[in-house]
Amino acid sequence: MTKFDREGEINGSTDMCRTIEVAVVESLPPPPPPPSLKLSYSGDNFEVDELFLPPLNFAMVDSGIFRSGFPDSANFSFLESLNLCSIVYLCPEPYPVPNMEFLKSNGIQLFQFGIEGYKEPFVNIPEDKIREALKVVLDVKNHPLLIHCKRGKHRTGCLVGCLRKLQRWCLTSVFDEYQRFAAAKTRVSDQRFMELFDVSSFKRLPMSFSSSKR
Repeated sequence: MTKFDREGEINGSTDMCRTIEVAVVESLPPPPPPPSLKLSYSGDNFEVDELFLPPLNFAMVDSGIFRSGFPDSANFSFLESLNLCSIVYLCPEPYPVPNMEFLKSNGIQLFQFGIEGYKEPFVNIPEDKIREALKVVLDVKNHPLLIHCKRGKHRTGCLVGCLRKLQRWCLTSVFDEYQRFAAAKTRVSDQRFMELFDVSSFKRLPMSFSSSKR
C-alpha cells in the first residue's frame, strides 16, 4: 500500500483534489457605432461624400420626434437627412449664427424656451415653459421635430419625461429612460418634477403617435 493509499484510508476517501486557477478577464465596453456614410457612385468606384454624424445623445423619442444634445456644424448633414420641420431649443442663450443659417436654408422653424441650466440644489424648472414646449411637441404639424438643450440630459430629459407621462408610461419606465441619458448626472429634482407634473389638462395624443397604436 502506498503512502497516498494510507492517507486516503485515514481521510475516508481516495479522491484527489486539485485547485485550478482561472484568470478573470474584464470585458471592455463595446465601441461606439461608426457614423453613417453617404456614398456616391462614379464610374466603377464608390466615393465617400461626407459623414452622417448624429449630435451627442441623439435618439428617436417617437414617430416624428427626436432628442439630442446641442448640434454643431459637423451634425448638419445628419440633421438634414431627418427632413426636420422644427427644433425645440430649451436653452436661454441665443442660437448660434451657423445653426440659424442651417435652419433658414432648410426651412426649419425654431421654437425656443429658455430654461436656465442650474445645478442642484438650485434647480428651478419652470413648469409653464415645459407646458408650452410640450404643446409644440404634440402638434404633428411641427413634425419631424428635434428637442435639444446643451447635453440632451436634464432639460430635454424633463420634457421627454412629461411626454411619457402623457403617453401613460409608468414612473419606473419614465425614470429609467431619463437615467439612461443623464447617467451619473441624474438629478432627484428632475425626477421629482416629472413625478408631480400634471398632464390632465392636455388632450389625448393624436393617433399619428406610434405609442397610441400599441
